[in-house]
Amino acid sequence: MPRLDLRTLILLLAIVSALLTFANTFIATYHTQREQLTEQTLEANRAYAVKLAEISQQFFLDLQSQLAFSADVLAERYGDEQAMDAEIARLILQNSSFNTALVVNADGRVLASSQDTRYLLGQVLSSVGARQALSRREPLVSPTYIGANEQLLVLVSAPIFNRQGDYLGYVGGAIYLQRQNVLHSLLGVHYHRDGSYIYVVDGQGQLIYHEDTERIGQDVSANPVVQKVIAGGEGAQRVVNTRGIEMLAGYAHVPAAQWGVVAQRPLADTLSELDGLVWSSMLHAVPFTLASLLVFWWLATLIARPLRELSAIAKSMDNADAPARIEEVPGWYYEAKRLRKAMLGGVRLLHQKVGQLSQENATDPLTGLTNRRGLQLCLDTWHAEGRAFAVLALDIDHFKRINDTFGHDTGDAVLQFFAQQMRRCARTSDLLCRSGGEEFIMLLPEVSYEEALRIAQRLCDHVAATASPTGEPITISIGIARHPDQATSVAGVLKEADQALYAAKRTGRNRVVGAASMARVTSLT
Repeated sequence: MPRLDLRTLILLLAIVSALLTFANTFIATYHTQREQLTEQTLEANRAYAVKLAEISQQFFLDLQSQLAFSADVLAERYGDEQAMDAEIARLILQNSSFNTALVVNADGRVLASSQDTRYLLGQVLSSVGARQALSRREPLVSPTYIGANEQLLVLVSAPIFNRQGDYLGYVGGAIYLQRQNVLHSLLGVHYHRDGSYIYVVDGQGQLIYHEDTERIGQDVSANPVVQKVIAGGEGAQRVVNTRGIEMLAGYAHVPAAQWGVVAQRPLADTLSELDGLVWSSMLHAVPFTLASLLVFWWLATLIARPLRELSAIAKSMDNADAPARIEEVPGWYYEAKRLRKAMLGGVRLLHQKVGQLSQENATDPLTGLTNRRGLQLCLDTWHAEGRAFAVLALDIDHFKRINDTFGHDTGDAVLQFFAQQMRRCARTSDLLCRSGGEEFIMLLPEVSYEEALRIAQRLCDHVAATASPTGEPITISIGIARHPDQATSVAGVLKEADQALYAAKRTGRNRVVGAASMARVTSLT
C-alpha cells in the first residue's frame, strides 16, 4: 500500500464525511418532509371531517326540531285530512331538505303524503324506517333502507302525541340517497382540488354519500376507518381502502344519525409534491458542501504542518540547531496533543483527590450521613434551581439521658442506629444529614406538604416501634417546613422547620408538627 501523509488522510476523511453528510441530509430531508406532509394532510382531513360532522349533526337537529313543530300542529288537527295535507305541503315548501314527507298513524297506515308519494295513502308501511319509528316512538333518524318506491333512503321522524299523552303516529321526511338531495349541497365538493374527496357511511358501514354516485349503497364496513367511525370514533390514520389504494383519512362521527364522515386523499397524490422539495433542498446543500471541503483542505494543511516539519528535523537531529528549530515548530497541534494527554492524566488524578477530599469534608464520620457543609451546598443548589422541597428537622428525645445512663459509646451507637432507620424510611432522592449532636435534617425534594407529613409520621412510628442499642425503642420529634410555601429563602425554611421542632418538643415530644399550623398533627400514645 502507498504511504499516505497526514494531510492526505485528513482530506480523504473529510471527503468521505462530506459525502456521508450530504447523503444523510438528502435521506433525512426526504423522510422529514414525507412525515411532515403526511401528518399535515392527516390533520387537515381530520379537521375537515370534524367540521362536516358538526354541520351534519346540527342539520339533523334542525330537521328534528322542525318535525317536532309539525308533530305539535298535527296533534291539534289529527284526523283532519285537509289540515294534515296542508301541514305536509308547508313542511315540504319550508324545508327543501326532504324529498318527500308523510303522516303515519299508530298502525303504520299513511294518512297524508306529499305529491310524489300520494300512491301510499291508506297503505300500511312495513319498511325498516316505519317499523323503527312506530316501535321507538321518539325523534330519530332511521338506518339506510330500501323504501316502498325501491329508493335507497333515510327517514327522519318525530312522534305525534295528543294532549293526553296518547301516541297517534309520526310525521316523517325522507331523503333519497341516490337522487340529488340535501347531502350534496350540505357536504358539497371537498374544498381541495388535489385528489381529496369525502364520503359518508351509515351505522352499518354502507355508503350513503360518495362523489361516485354508483357506489352509494355499497358495503364498506371492512375498511378499518369505517369500523372506527361507525363505533363513534374521531381521528386520522393511514389506511388501505376497499379498492387497495393507500389513503390518508380523517374521520368523525355524527351522533344524531349514527353516520360517519370520512375525508381522505390518496397517499400517492400527497407525496407527488415531495420530489421537487427534496431536489430543491439538495441544490441548497451543494454550495455548503463544497465550502466545507475547502475548509477541510485548509485545516488538513494546518494540522499536518507541525508533523511535517518535525519529521524533517528528525533526519538531522545531530545538528546543533535542532533544538532551536524544534522550538520554532508551531505546537498547537502535535505538542498541544501531548500536553493535553499529560494534563488530562493530572486533572483526572486531581479530580480523584479533590473528590475524595470533598466527600470526606461533606460526610459525618460517625453516621455516614451528609454533614452541615454538604447540607448547605445542597440547599443552595436547590434554591438556585427553584426546586420545591420539604425540610424535616429531627431530634432524638432525651438523648442526654441516654448518654448519662448508658454512656457515650451507647449514645454513638444510638446515633448510628437512628441514621440507619432514616435510610430505611427515606427515598433514594432524599438527602439525609446530621446537623450536629442528636439533631438531624432530611430534605425531601418535589414533595407536597401533606406527603412530607406522612413520611415524617412513618419515620416517627417506625423508630418508636424498633428496639435501639439501649435495648428499648427511642422516640424522636420532627418539625416540618416546605420551600417555598413557608419561606422563600434557605435560612427562612430552616428556621420554620426548627420552630416546628421546638413546638413538637414543647407539646410532649414523640410527634410531628408542621410549620403551616404549628399545631399537633399526629402523636403516639
